[in-house]
Order: sequence, then C-alpha cells, then structure tokens
Amino acid sequence: MDKHKVILVTDGDSVAQKAVEAAATNIGGRCISASAGNPTILTGNEIVDLIKKAHHDPVVVMVDDRGAKGMGKGEQAMDYILNNSDIEVLGVVAVSSNGKDCNGITVSCSITKDGEVIEGAVDKYGNNVRTGRICGDTLSVLRSKRDLLIVGIGDPGKMDFQDEITKGAPITTKALQEVMTRSGYRH
Repeated sequence: MDKHKVILVTDGDSVAQKAVEAAATNIGGRCISASAGNPTILTGNEIVDLIKKAHHDPVVVMVDDRGAKGMGKGEQAMDYILNNSDIEVLGVVAVSSNGKDCNGITVSCSITKDGEVIEGAVDKYGNNVRTGRICGDTLSVLRSKRDLLIVGIGDPGKMDFQDEITKGAPITTKALQEVMTRSGYRH
C-alpha cells in the first residue's frame, strides 16, 4: 500500500486556514481543514485518521502551537504525523513568526513575499532576512529531522498583502509547489 503524501504547514489561524485551503486547491491537493486552529485542536492520531480518508494526495495539514513554550499541541501533532509509518511527509512549509524560538531551524529554501525562491530565510512579512534559519513557535520538533525538506514562508494570507486570499494566496501556493517539486512528487 502506498503511503499517504502529506505537506505540513506550521500555522492554523483563521487567515492562514483560508490561505492554505486556497493554495491546496490551486495545487490539486486536499486540505484537512479540521486540522486548523490556533492552537491545533486535533491530536496527531485524529489528523492521521483524516489523512487516510482523503480522496487523493497531496494532503495539506495545518499545525499550530499558538506561541506555547516547549512542545505545544501543534508540535505534538506534527511529531506524531512525522513518525507515522502510513504517512510520507513530502515537506514542511515553515511559517516565520519573528522573534519566537530564535534559535531557529535551517530551511531548504524560502519563498519571499514577491514570490522569489531564495536559499535563505524570511521574516513574518516575507522579507529576505539573509540567514538560513527561520524563527517560529511550531518549529523546534523539526531540529531533529535532518533530511526533511523545509520551505520557509511569511504569514500565510498576509505578507504585506501579497498573499491575500482574494489573490488566490499565491505565495502559499508557491511554497506548496516548491515542496512538491523538490520532493520529486508526481500526481
């Protein structure tokens, strides 16, 4: 049996939810809208059950800690999904939150608010911060995942109005597309 292909997004507030839903539609994927929340409400096990019911891949899942110190609900869910043998995580769209968890994590690349793919990180507004590390509150569990594809992005649905839902969330869409391309995903 093929594993379910998943892209994780480390944000789940109401604006991010709308942007991620639009972006998932734009890439022909399925969004688990019930995974949204600030913080994440569902457990990792509950999210995996929903992933398994999705009609096709890739499945886009939101996880959010809402700034909780340590391993919050979003990270607990993400850790469960990352370690589930029925799931193949294609990559993570890591959302920058400016100043939280400033040890940061190393990204594979980032998408700026202008839609440029860069080899460094971005801030919450999608600006190039000229470093390879992104800061965010739902990211520390990723430090131990050395081979995981991580695409940095600013705040979904925002980024100085460049990722608005009325525009089709183009930056979030590009981040999901970058995960698909770099992971070698084929429909």
